[in-house]
Amino acid sequence: MSAPEGVATPEAVRRKVEAWLAEDEPGYAIALATRPDWQGDPVFTVRDVRIRVVPCPTPLAARAAIHDRVDGERLVLLTDLSESQLGDGLLAHLSKQTVRKIDPWDLVRQLFGGVARNDPMLVRSGRWVADALSDYAPPEGWPAPPGTILTRDHALRSLTAELLGLPATALDDSGLVQWTTEATRQRRFMDAPDAVAHGITAYLTGIAGRAVPGIMAAVRAGHGVDVIPMGLLAGLLWTDTGGNEVVAAVGRTRLEPRFGGLSLTPPQAEALHQAAEAWVYRTIDTGVDGTAEAMRMLRRAETIAAEIGITELIGASTILPSGFLQRLRAFADAVRLAVPAGGVALPAAVARVQTALATVEAHRAVEPRRLETARMAVRLLRWLGTVDAAAPATLLEALHRQVQQDGWVDRARLDVFAGDPDPQVAAAYRLLHQAVDARRSRHDRQFADLLAAAESEPGALLRVEDVLDRVVQPILDQGKRVLLLVLDGMSVAAATEVAESVTRRGAWVELTPDGGPRTGVLAALPTVTEVSRCSLLSGRIATGGQQAERKAFQLRFPAGRLLHKASLRAGAGMALDREVLAALEDPSVPLVAAVVNTIDDALDRSEPGTTVWGTDTITAVDDLLASVTDRVVVVVSDHGHVVDRGPDAMVLPSSSSENRWRPASEPAGDAEVRLVGSRVALAGGEIVVPWREEVRYGPRKAGYHGGASAAEAVIPLLVFTPGEDPAVPGWSGAPVASPEWWREPLPEPSEKSASPIARRRPRRPIEHQPEGLFDLMATTPATAPVTAAAPAVDPMLDLVTALLASDRYAQRRDPRLSLTDERVAALLRTLVAGGDRATLDTLAARAGIPAHRITGTLTVLRRLLQVEGYPVLTVDADGRTVHLNRKLLIEQFELEPQ
Repeated sequence: MSAPEGVATPEAVRRKVEAWLAEDEPGYAIALATRPDWQGDPVFTVRDVRIRVVPCPTPLAARAAIHDRVDGERLVLLTDLSESQLGDGLLAHLSKQTVRKIDPWDLVRQLFGGVARNDPMLVRSGRWVADALSDYAPPEGWPAPPGTILTRDHALRSLTAELLGLPATALDDSGLVQWTTEATRQRRFMDAPDAVAHGITAYLTGIAGRAVPGIMAAVRAGHGVDVIPMGLLAGLLWTDTGGNEVVAAVGRTRLEPRFGGLSLTPPQAEALHQAAEAWVYRTIDTGVDGTAEAMRMLRRAETIAAEIGITELIGASTILPSGFLQRLRAFADAVRLAVPAGGVALPAAVARVQTALATVEAHRAVEPRRLETARMAVRLLRWLGTVDAAAPATLLEALHRQVQQDGWVDRARLDVFAGDPDPQVAAAYRLLHQAVDARRSRHDRQFADLLAAAESEPGALLRVEDVLDRVVQPILDQGKRVLLLVLDGMSVAAATEVAESVTRRGAWVELTPDGGPRTGVLAALPTVTEVSRCSLLSGRIATGGQQAERKAFQLRFPAGRLLHKASLRAGAGMALDREVLAALEDPSVPLVAAVVNTIDDALDRSEPGTTVWGTDTITAVDDLLASVTDRVVVVVSDHGHVVDRGPDAMVLPSSSSENRWRPASEPAGDAEVRLVGSRVALAGGEIVVPWREEVRYGPRKAGYHGGASAAEAVIPLLVFTPGEDPAVPGWSGAPVASPEWWREPLPEPSEKSASPIARRRPRRPIEHQPEGLFDLMATTPATAPVTAAAPAVDPMLDLVTALLASDRYAQRRDPRLSLTDERVAALLRTLVAGGDRATLDTLAARAGIPAHRITGTLTVLRRLLQVEGYPVLTVDADGRTVHLNRKLLIEQFELEPQ
């Protein structure tokens, strides 16, 4: 290590000896001008020559050293005496009869292969550099500079890399942060003299940025392995206090000793914070082991936060796991305040909940399941923020309410009912669920009353026994082959998930009656499998099991095939039985019906309320759809279901063991309704069933059916076709199925709105997608009307009007394209009003575009707007969220910023 000022270091003496021995006539002694103080070994070997170093503070000491020299040994005399003080007699024994000077910079040139000269900037860096280059020179020597001049950067980069044990190419903030994860590599820097440590830190700051002082100070203080956790906290303490300045100030004071007393500036703290976060993301991307290591650092940061008393600030972090929980709790507080005590949720309160949700979504350690539940909670609040419509006048109206509104409510409230593990969040969800249940119960009571009073003549109402005649047969009559999928127990809520799953890949297009909203089917009564499924497959009210179903189906469709679960099973390696595949491919089999029991089975022994029903959870559907290329697919169920309410359930007495219906031996209670008529297939045509979802009679299970709630009695009806709309009379491409409150809301126009560029809400970085993502070219007919209401035009959002009036737009407008200016305006205004983002469903709904055509329409819009290929429109990695780069749009079309 470097010696005290004026004292020759062992390395400097060795290098001087090496140069001396390389002379033609080196002699046997040299004198070096330095303090007569020696901290190294008195005897060492250079080129097999024994060298003895002797401090000589007086001429007498020099004479004694020469007198006592052993043959074959060479002497190095260290003295601060002048040549005149030594005298000619002593000088005669010295090589070249002189006292040689130790010039550290001459040694540096020698260490770097004898370069011609040193860069003056290197010399001005200070003596510490020369000493350090001598002290820390590697055995193989320093790397030669690219030229004949030893530059400051080459020397200091080489020294720093050697001292830290890093490649010279890794001397940046990311390399230094990674370096701190290995304690053993930090030891040399921790033990380095202060002058060296300060000099190296200054050099690194110049080339690696403001994060360096904090990193190196923490290492010197013995807390190097905590650099990443402390960096993660730095963003909370120095740059974003969240209004808790006092707590942050105390935290800074308590954290500074771990930085060796260094008081970081805000820019230094922010740079350290960014470097630490970047390390976390990079490490997670390396795989499972990297994720575990990153989580260890995150947990360590939370431990340090607790030690310095700043746990309450963690909510401001977008990366610490506890920050997600704090944000989720803040969101739950907003939910609790927004839940109406009867009546309608206030728009301002709902808006605050949506803002709180945005902070939850922004957290990088978000837990997907809990986030999805939070999103469902917001949707339910938006629903509660709508005025409840008047009670339906007919059973058909009530059925459509379940298909088009309440089924979506049921889907969301199942998630909220499943809840959250945190008690504070769970309490808010329970309060919300109670408010939703209150309105849904009113709807169920209205539905049950209409069901009890229904006339036998259905009119426009589609009943389960009518599906074969009124849905399937007309398709067959047009020469189309059909695959009828009976998903036993599928509710409307489950069907919304199934439909999204089927159409997500783009291979299947959903059809609805005349291209309007979805419709549904009324189940037979009671809503149990032996009644409703048998009635479906018989084409009339009937009861029975699989044998009865098969017999009735074959009578109705002699050339058809009915497949139950056992028939679908195949041997090893086969997803479907060969006979099933043959039937699907056989043009002489017009109708193949397959009963899939996955959902109904879950009611007995699974969790139907928390399962997301789709092609990945109902694998038989995925396998069947993959095997069908030219059949229209009709998806129905025989009945829906309700889930068990746990301790909130009401168990009523019954003479039967059935869960959700009983004989009418006793009058109906407040939670029940009496059903009588030809569509009641059991108990002599007269039964009592509960309309309240939490009521049951029999043993506890995961879910139930048989009752008169809309979730049980309304059967979803989905129709899909491969490719474009087929020639099926009365059926066309479906619009977006979700109700308005399900999709993201539009902000209210404000007189204080900022300009479009300034108003843009901060979002997570956009992941740009290749052009081919939307290359499923399908243009929208020019005659299709924009049926959905476009967002109200904020005067500050008149950017769209300026675009449509611009010369550049007129030049790029292709009159052959079917994308009208009206539709361009509707799409862009939806994006601008949504903070430059919107989901595909929202764009389709608000621009009046059939759901399956939105990707093709967006392709046309992208080609229209993306001048020279610049990404004016991009899509998130989720494949559903579209982003508008407003700045690029303004630049490309030479618009004035609004």
